[in-house]
Amino acid sequence: MGGSESDPGKDTNKLTNRTVLVQNKVFDYLLLLGVESQWAPIPVRCVALRCTGDLIFGHPKNLDALASKVLGEEPQVEPALNSILRIILRTSSVQEFIEADHVFKSFCERNSDGQTMLASTLIPQPYSMTHAPSEEDVKMSFGSMLLHGLTSGESDGDLETCCRAASVLSHILRDNVQCKERVLHIELESATPSLGPPEPLMHRMVKYLALASNVKNKDGKSSTRENSYVQPIILKLLVTWLADCPNAIQCFLASRPHLTYLLELVSNPSATVCIRGLAAVLLGECVIYNKSGESGKDAFTVVDAISQKIGLTSYFLKFDEMMKSFLFSSVKPTKLHKPLTRSAAASMAEIEDVDELDASDQKNDDHPILSSVFDSHFVNFVKMLEGNIRETIVDVYSRPKSEVAVVPAELEQKSGESEKDYIERLKSFVQKQCSEIQNLLGRNATLAENLAKTGGSVSSQPEQRTSGGLDRVQAETLRRDIQEASQRIDMLKAEKAKIESEASMYQNLAGKMESDLKSLSDAYNSLEQANFHLEKEVKALKRGGASTPPDVEAIKAEAREEALKESEAELNDLLVCLGQEQSRVEKLSARLLELGEDVDKLLEGVGDDMGLPEDSEKEED
Repeated sequence: MGGSESDPGKDTNKLTNRTVLVQNKVFDYLLLLGVESQWAPIPVRCVALRCTGDLIFGHPKNLDALASKVLGEEPQVEPALNSILRIILRTSSVQEFIEADHVFKSFCERNSDGQTMLASTLIPQPYSMTHAPSEEDVKMSFGSMLLHGLTSGESDGDLETCCRAASVLSHILRDNVQCKERVLHIELESATPSLGPPEPLMHRMVKYLALASNVKNKDGKSSTRENSYVQPIILKLLVTWLADCPNAIQCFLASRPHLTYLLELVSNPSATVCIRGLAAVLLGECVIYNKSGESGKDAFTVVDAISQKIGLTSYFLKFDEMMKSFLFSSVKPTKLHKPLTRSAAASMAEIEDVDELDASDQKNDDHPILSSVFDSHFVNFVKMLEGNIRETIVDVYSRPKSEVAVVPAELEQKSGESEKDYIERLKSFVQKQCSEIQNLLGRNATLAENLAKTGGSVSSQPEQRTSGGLDRVQAETLRRDIQEASQRIDMLKAEKAKIESEASMYQNLAGKMESDLKSLSDAYNSLEQANFHLEKEVKALKRGGASTPPDVEAIKAEAREEALKESEAELNDLLVCLGQEQSRVEKLSARLLELGEDVDKLLEGVGDDMGLPEDSEKEED
């Protein structure tokens, strides 16, 4: 393990030393002493397991070596990890369980591939196989053996095996969301499958958490002290499982009694400080990692339940009490064991007595096993969660359940909605906002009251004066909140009046448009009637007249021919008349010549009187 961590070069030395030790088959000797040799004293087996975990911690090659290691002889060979898991589930020594658990913690830390490999073997078995005798676990895979350990203690009321298996499962799930999601889908069959569907593994763990508080020993007496570590270890598993996994939060809250039970566990005076604190952490995870928007399962529902059933001040005090407990205040990076002595090797009693002596010095109700199970990583993780939980709960609690911002869609009149319904809906919207404001003021008053009670419980007068000042600050804050709420209500009333005025204007405009529409409708009806009459007349004409309309062009041509014929006839008549007159003129001219008259002189001027030109006259001549 090395000494001081101040020298960065020692990390390289530790990795090199672990490589050399495994190359020289120290691994084989440690597994022989810690796992295969039942004749070795328990303290020797415990230290061999501890060294095995130290050899693989942070060393990829040694991790792979342990994962591929098999123990035993043909045909009774099995993986080394299966053999170490069997020690965890079946050993009668608490210390041996701690050291074997250390192996899995070292194997899973910063080893996502190893975690995934172990999680892939977690396949539910039939009910008969799950509740088979413990001797049958030799034939099981790693995952089947682990699930068998998680469920084997239900029938006889002994949940110690279950909590040990839960500790191993917490290592597999730590900081690995993929493994959390995979294990989340594991469902276990009940003793009577016909009574209901399979039960999720998480729900079964919560069930065992509740059963652990009522476990009786074989004499029928309460075994709270003997099994006081069962509930904390199961709680550790649930805290690890729900961390940064919203789907696990939804699975946990899918059963409504789970939230109720956690609220009761946080307030249970008979529970230890550690149990109450971890239950409070579990509730806080249901807030900070809750991504659901479903009513009854969202973060606000959890915070509201905490406020009503526990009170925020009392709830936050559970964190303070847990952090002041021995388990959280005296955590060291690595627990160094005292060197073994000959007497310690002769019997396991001495190493067990050391833990009991430590427990008497601690003067607390927590079992000494928890000092080893709650390592520095888990303690620091819980401390980090505490700050996030406080900040998130205050943020959720200080804002309304639903946003009270004015939504334009809520203020617009819907199509087909009457004025009365529209006004009633606006009133309902305003009342809802007023209710949200009153709810916010009530929660602020509760906070002020809780803070006042906290300040009043302190005995010193200066702190009492500080509390009184705090009360005045809270009262002033509430007064300001009420004033702001009143201003907001006035603003909403003015906005309502404006909306009603706009509604009246739109109503008048709608009336005018309706009148115009009526006029257009009347005009359209008149056109329709005229069109109807015309169509009627056309139909009548079609029925009474020719079957086909007359040919206009043919009629024109015929009329043109008739006119041409008439003009030709008149021209012919005119030519006949001219011919007759010409003959008369010739006869008269001849007679005048006979009488000795100058015909040309007589005819001179006749053409002018008739309007004929001289050329025409000559032609006539």
